[in-house]
Amino acid sequence: MLKLENVSFQVLADDDKEKEIIRGVNLHLPAGKLVVITGPNGGGKSTLAKLIAGIESPTGGRLFFRGEDITEKSITERARLGIGYAFQHPVRFKGIRVPDLIRIAAGKPLSPADACEYLSAVGLCARDYIDREVNASLSGGELKRIEIATLLARKPALSVFDEPEAGIDLWSFQNLITVFQHMRDTIEDSSILIISHQERILNIADEIIVLKDGRVDRRGSRDEILPTLLGTAAAIPGCGRIQPMEGGGAQC
Repeated sequence: MLKLENVSFQVLADDDKEKEIIRGVNLHLPAGKLVVITGPNGGGKSTLAKLIAGIESPTGGRLFFRGEDITEKSITERARLGIGYAFQHPVRFKGIRVPDLIRIAAGKPLSPADACEYLSAVGLCARDYIDREVNASLSGGELKRIEIATLLARKPALSVFDEPEAGIDLWSFQNLITVFQHMRDTIEDSSILIISHQERILNIADEIIVLKDGRVDRRGSRDEILPTLLGTAAAIPGCGRIQPMEGGGAQC
């Protein structure tokens, strides 16, 4: 499905020296899997997601999607190939109503009932949003759920979610887990990639990749990797956000 070959990404730091954010990452994401990338803050997780979506361009290496080299392709071209991306902080679209945004994502006419079905799937009461614009009147959590609804409507071959839990209240987060579980159970030849620290999201992953200092620190099945991340976090009541620590273990 998706293959990264020695992908690197550098930026110019304040001292005019190049800073390497992603360091020679090699990855293969197969079809039909829900994969979660986790790791310490500043490890390059969101940057890697943006490189996959085409928001950022690698300074080294190649990316392949379904066997096609997409390294030089734009975010629009990648979207047409079947790569969908949900921002950590979704954008607003003044003048566009919520159902219209879902119809655009689906790429086909949708009845109000169809649009409402996608909104209900992410925990939104459809009648409250059927005439709402995707503007500043919506909270960050509402925007996040609407954006996820657009991905559900679009059904991309690869869905990339950058910290989907950000700005989501506890009730909606549990609903979101249910959405991801349903997506995982019905993905068939498509794949889901989620950037997250949340234990409940890690718990539904087929595979977990730990990214640290811009490199793949380790990867494997949920049963192989999750126990190495828990450690101290497992003993802290209410700890849902895992931060891997040196030498194994984790902290909230």
